[in-house]
Amino acid sequence: MTDSVDEHPKEKQRGPVVLRRERRDELTTTDQRLLDSRGHSDWVHTDPWRVLRIQAEFVEGFGALAEVPSAVTVFGSARTGRDHPEYETGRKLGAALAEAGFAVITGGGPGAMEAVNRGCSEAGGFSVGLGIELPFEQGLNPWVDLGVNFRYFFVRKTMFIKYSQAFICLPGGFGTLDELFEALTLVQTKKVTKFPVVLFGKSYWQGLYDWVRESVLASGKVGEKDLDLLYLTDDIDDAVRVVNDAHKAWADAH
Repeated sequence: MTDSVDEHPKEKQRGPVVLRRERRDELTTTDQRLLDSRGHSDWVHTDPWRVLRIQAEFVEGFGALAEVPSAVTVFGSARTGRDHPEYETGRKLGAALAEAGFAVITGGGPGAMEAVNRGCSEAGGFSVGLGIELPFEQGLNPWVDLGVNFRYFFVRKTMFIKYSQAFICLPGGFGTLDELFEALTLVQTKKVTKFPVVLFGKSYWQGLYDWVRESVLASGKVGEKDLDLLYLTDDIDDAVRVVNDAHKAWADAH
């Protein structure tokens, strides 16, 4: 569906700070300044103080998300247009998860993330967005009910994992792939227990799945059970069933 949505001014997030108009024009991000090793030796003296800012982000995130009910994190491309079929799929998925009793957590941006937040919110669910400071404007989409903006990717990733019962990946780019493989690694190494990872959209994800099976598995880099960590589907009800089954198994064990 392509009905109109009220737009907010173009903005950039610097952690919890919102920058608009000419204030958006910054050459670097906080993450970049932390990780970039170039520069004068005064970095040796200033880096330890960054720990306090990092600590503050963890405290803020834990405090904001502690009361979020059972949730599913959904990833997908920020470049998905509102007139694209994948946008409507995301919207229906968000609604279906809300109707099943789950909150949804996304990266809070536009595209597929907005679609999922929107579908969840419209269905009366709890719609969460975890934003990140980027070198270009983004900002939280207007369908986020609870939003937290982060400076550091690794803090944000912790929140995605800690407060989710499952991951569902809609078609997406490097960011989606990054979160996908981080989740798989955590499940494989049992840092996270019984955490289903659903790849939604067989035509998009089948090539990746086949590569993992025919190259990574075939060469002994992962085991047969590791391949089972990935679940491919084109059906919203099927995806929600996988999440429900895993959540019930987890609840029964606890």
